[in-house]
Amino acid sequence: MARLRIENLRKEYDTGSIVAVDDLTLSIDDGEFVTVVGPSGCGKTTTLRMIAGLEKPTSGTISIGDEDVTAQTARHRDVAMVFQNYALYPHKTVAQNMGFGLRMSTDLDADERREKVEWAADMMDITDLLEKTPDELSGGQKQRVALGRAIVREPAVFLFDEPLSNLDAKLRTTMRTEIQRLQNELDITAVYVTHDQEEAMTMGDRMVILDEGELQQVGAPTDVYESPANAFVGGFVGSPSMNFAEVAVDRDGGRTTLVGDGFEYPVSDAFASAMPDDDRFELGIRPENVAVDAAGDDGGGITATVEVVEPVGADNYLTLDVAEHFVARVDSSIEPAPGDEVTVRFDEDSVQLFDVDSGETHSREERRKQTHAAQ
Repeated sequence: MARLRIENLRKEYDTGSIVAVDDLTLSIDDGEFVTVVGPSGCGKTTTLRMIAGLEKPTSGTISIGDEDVTAQTARHRDVAMVFQNYALYPHKTVAQNMGFGLRMSTDLDADERREKVEWAADMMDITDLLEKTPDELSGGQKQRVALGRAIVREPAVFLFDEPLSNLDAKLRTTMRTEIQRLQNELDITAVYVTHDQEEAMTMGDRMVILDEGELQQVGAPTDVYESPANAFVGGFVGSPSMNFAEVAVDRDGGRTTLVGDGFEYPVSDAFASAMPDDDRFELGIRPENVAVDAAGDDGGGITATVEVVEPVGADNYLTLDVAEHFVARVDSSIEPAPGDEVTVRFDEDSVQLFDVDSGETHSREERRKQTHAAQ
């Protein structure tokens, strides 16, 4: 395995009229598993293909270990890639598919190649499939073969391009566990591209979030979830999505109140003292940090009307008329009916304040320290 370094990577199409990746810089440590996530067209697959050598960067550099590989062709880079569509040769057996890369890129003899194929097949639990062809396999088995084909080469870097998106939900969960197990056993240096934020959060040591070709945030999944760098990250990561409401700050009368469209929300003195001096913010709060009580309960919350109730196992998702598509995630024992009035309160430690113009966040951790200092 090896360290991967990307510096100022840029990819343009149509003589610069389309910028797929814009000045991306990223370091991935030896043995680290990094997930890359973002909306369609954000540049995540283009970035992966440039690392693999399948796309040539317009500018910037890519290094694997201490070697600059930017100008190297794909076959000369010590990487292995697992594709969304498996990319298996239909006329070859599983054993032949798994051993093909070894035959083309190494000087191992047939017995040595067979030994490595059997080792990888045993690791992926597909030894009994070695003499079958791809049309005799299920989707999950094909994906195991594709993973085994990558593993058998023991490359410096593994690249995954949405490898589980063609599988059903249950099989995706199973294969996700298998890939994590391989990561633990092989200490893989890996870049894993996915559109599924649950995969990105559960599998990665760190998450990379892209939007319109630009890096938005890099960090441990918990840090990204709890302290998004901007409103885009806050809204993209998490399901149900973060709630947003533009608010004005009313500091009259010795009490600070956040005033939104059709609601007013008084905040504690400690929270108010830690707020920046701006007069307007984009308030963000995750659905699980919204408390819902019976209407009329004391405590200075917002009176809201329940519009939709969605039972989801142990939770209920309540859509409220506080702002556009405002959702509270509550225990299933809380079962108001559509049309009922409730009192809504926020966990102040979990409130995010974003700049209205730039979308950048006022650090929650910084604000929390200031709040606690003021108490």
